[in-house]
Amino acid sequence: MKIFLLLYLLLFFGLAMVLPSYRIWKSTGNNPYKLGKSESAHDYIGVLFRLALIATAVIVTLFAFLPNLYEYLVPIVYLTHPALPIIGVTLLCISVAWVLIAQIHMQRSWRIGIDEDVKTELIQTGLFKLSRNPIFLGMRIMLLGLFLVLPSAASLAVLVAGDLLIQIQVRLEEEFLTRTHGQAYLNYKTQVRRWL
Repeated sequence: MKIFLLLYLLLFFGLAMVLPSYRIWKSTGNNPYKLGKSESAHDYIGVLFRLALIATAVIVTLFAFLPNLYEYLVPIVYLTHPALPIIGVTLLCISVAWVLIAQIHMQRSWRIGIDEDVKTELIQTGLFKLSRNPIFLGMRIMLLGLFLVLPSAASLAVLVAGDLLIQIQVRLEEEFLTRTHGQAYLNYKTQVRRWL
């Protein structure tokens, strides 16, 4: 499990964030990373997202390499049923596949954050026919899967905080997409649910 989780994090962050960012930058010349350092709500959420990702990496690293320190993350012992890690690993695998497929469907419109400078196409095909936010849905599934594999107070805090941040970011993006695409996005909202 230790090796799996370490490889999973590398795979998830590499394939779901680094590789698509590089691909977009190479094909368009635009940096898709749009989380800045200003005092705006959007950039503040970006800072908290980065902290949640760091916390996730710390949890997995302590579990894999420093089990004595991992105990300080307060493992939830009554959630150590043998079926829960199996469910968690299944969710982790589903989430990475789901996110990668959604990114393929987004093509050049994929960004990390809100891009006020470049108008991108409104994607309504592929997984975007099922969910208006399939990438964020995949991230929510990933956080739940990690919690089931490593149930602790720390992983529960990351699950709850990550979900709250995703909920806020989605609403910020919906406001932006409404301003950018107008009636086309409003029509899309009536046809496709936010999650599933």
